Amino acid sequence: MDRFAGRRVVVTGATSGIGQRAAEAFVREGARVVMIGRNVAQLDADAAAWSREGQPVVPLAADLVDPEARASVAQRALDALGGVDVLVNAAGIIGFGTIENTTRSDWAHMMELNVTAPMDLTQRFVPALRERPGCVVNVSSVTGLRSFPGVLAYGVSKAAVDQLTRCAALELAASGVRVNAVNPGVVVTGLHRTAGLDDGRYAAFLEHSRTTHPLGRVGTPDEVADLILFLASDAAAWITGATMPVDGGRHLTCAR
Repeated sequence: MDRFAGRRVVVTGATSGIGQRAAEAFVREGARVVMIGRNVAQLDADAAAWSREGQPVVPLAADLVDPEARASVAQRALDALGGVDVLVNAAGIIGFGTIENTTRSDWAHMMELNVTAPMDLTQRFVPALRERPGCVVNVSSVTGLRSFPGVLAYGVSKAAVDQLTRCAALELAASGVRVNAVNPGVVVTGLHRTAGLDDGRYAAFLEHSRTTHPLGRVGTPDEVADLILFLASDAAAWITGATMPVDGGRHLTCAR
């Protein structure tokens, strides 16, 4: 099935986890895809593996914390695709810290990548998105919907992504551009290990997470990617400003 045949898609955070699975799924369903990430080797390997004749996947390396890199990669994506129909803002980091020990530098870094980068890229792609019109899907988190201890900067950044989603959706609605977000619970990716959890602590975290998600398990990147593709598809043409949990019911529970 080629739901996205002829569509031009940009996915950030495309070298791992949810972004990687979403990029592959868009390619599989006929889209022309620009993958943005920091891992050059992974970008090149995936682009080579997924490209079809007449449908090349374009890998673009960029550190989205850097405003100049964002400006450059946005223009390179537009040049490569000739426009953009779907923007998936999946790049992000998590960090551990409380109101007492979160440093200003950690806070600033979290906000720059998790909030400012999606805003900046969306802003840069708006003229192209208006042409079809297209849509934006932001990757948020259950921590944007509910508060949890120990991830202060991350939770605030994802709450900001949710509000960015709603505000942008309202402002762009008259142009027909839709903006939505997915809010995953715990998903098995490299996110938490990148933030500092070793294998033992990560395994314990996943085991505990089975008890905190009402459906009794953690999620997979493909399950989140499926929702991203739905929100980007014509089947969701009357959905905008939504922040949609995909979390095994985690947003329904109290902290434990």
